[in-house]
Amino acid sequence: MGEASHDKRSEGETDLSSLFASMAPKLHRETFVFCTLSQNTIDPPVSDILMRFREADETTLILPQTIADTRGFAYRGTWRMITLTVHSSLEAVGFLAKVLPSLATAGISTNVVSAFYHDHVFVQASRAQDALSILQSLASSRAMTQKP
Repeated sequence: MGEASHDKRSEGETDLSSLFASMAPKLHRETFVFCTLSQNTIDPPVSDILMRFREADETTLILPQTIADTRGFAYRGTWRMITLTVHSSLEAVGFLAKVLPSLATAGISTNVVSAFYHDHVFVQASRAQDALSILQSLASSRAMTQKP
């Protein structure tokens, strides 16, 4: 297996104040679904999968709803993805713990994927605009308190 390169520029931000000031949430257009596949099911092509996570009992996929519908995969609920566009470090402590309570207080369910560069918050499709507004308000209020 190849050795991963270590580049200081790719480490990401760890300072909470900087993370909030640069959060810039972006709502993606596409609607996604969470599906489970048993061990016997053949995965769709990798290019169709946003995320694949193998659990002990089954494999979970996050797919565009259109792909799941075409393949006949069962799912419950539809989700929109909001990317927190700041490059957050995988070692940042407390960022999501400070972000997510605002959504919970508004009764918005979240499913979060932290990838190497960004955190992605999946919210019910019907509440996506509400969630985006809350995150934008949170980012701007935190940014305002950071100004000299």
